[in-house]
Amino acid sequence: MLREIKETANFISSLIKESPEIGMITGTGLGMLTEKISADFRIPFEKIPNFPTSTVKGHQGNLIGGTVAGKYVLALEGRFHLYEGYSPKAVTFPVRVMAMLGVKYLFMSSAAGGLNPHFDTGDLMVITDHINLKGTNPLVGPNLDDFGPRFPDMSRAYDSELIELAHLTALEQKIHLRAGVYVGVLGPSLETPAETRFLKMIGADAVGMSTVSQAIVGVHSGLKILGIVVITNINLPDCMEETSLDAVIAAARKAGPTLSNLWEKIIDRLNLSKRKKACHMEDVK
Repeated sequence: MLREIKETANFISSLIKESPEIGMITGTGLGMLTEKISADFRIPFEKIPNFPTSTVKGHQGNLIGGTVAGKYVLALEGRFHLYEGYSPKAVTFPVRVMAMLGVKYLFMSSAAGGLNPHFDTGDLMVITDHINLKGTNPLVGPNLDDFGPRFPDMSRAYDSELIELAHLTALEQKIHLRAGVYVGVLGPSLETPAETRFLKMIGADAVGMSTVSQAIVGVHSGLKILGIVVITNINLPDCMEETSLDAVIAAARKAGPTLSNLWEKIIDRLNLSKRKKACHMEDVK
C-alpha cells in the first residue's frame, strides 16, 4: 500500500504548482464548493493511478488543484464509501496521498441526516466529535509507521482551534452554524425509526455514511481536521418521513452557496506557512 501511495503522490506532484497544505473533500450535492477554486488542473479519479472511482449520484469524481483565497488546495469532488464495496483502506487512500504531498489541514463537507430536534433542514453543523458505527476501522491491519502510531489518540479528532475559527467566521458572515456529534453508519439503507431513536440516545446530533473513516486516517496521519455538514433532512423517530437521494441532493445544493462562502472565508483567515514545492517533494519520492 505504501508503494501505491507514493506512486499516486508522485503522479499528482507532477501536476501541482505549489505545496498544498489544505486538502478538501466534498460530499453529496456539494460539488459547487470547488467552484471557488482557481484551478490549475481538474482530473477525473479514474485517470489517477490507484484511485478508486466514485459511483454515487451527486459526486462529480474529480481531483482539483488550485488556489482559494490565495492558498493552494487539493480538493476531491466526491468521495468513496464502504457501501460501494470498497475496503476501508481504499476509501481513505486519498487522505494518505494528501498527507504524503504535504497537506496539514483536512477540510470535509458532507450531507447528513439531522437527529437533534432543534436542527432544521438546511442547517450547517460543525463536527465536534464522532461515533464510529461502521463496523470496521481503516487502521485495521499492519500499521503504516511512516504516517502514524499503531494506536492513535482520538480524544481531539476535530481540531478545537479550527472549530473556533469556523464559529468566529460564521458569526462574522451572519451564518447560523450549529455544532454537534456526527455518527457514521455503513449504509446504504437509511435508518429505521428504532435505529434513529438509538442514535439519538447514544449522543449523536447528525448521521451520515462518510467522513468518519477519513477523519480516523487523517488523525493517524497527523492532519488537523475540520468537518462541516449540511443537515439535509430531520429524522424524528416518532414521525419519520420518507426521503430519497434526490431530496438529499436538492437540500445540499440549496445550502451549498452558504457553505461555500463559509469555507472560503475560513481558508482566507487560516494562517499557513509559506513553503515551496521543492522543499518536501523529495519526501514523496
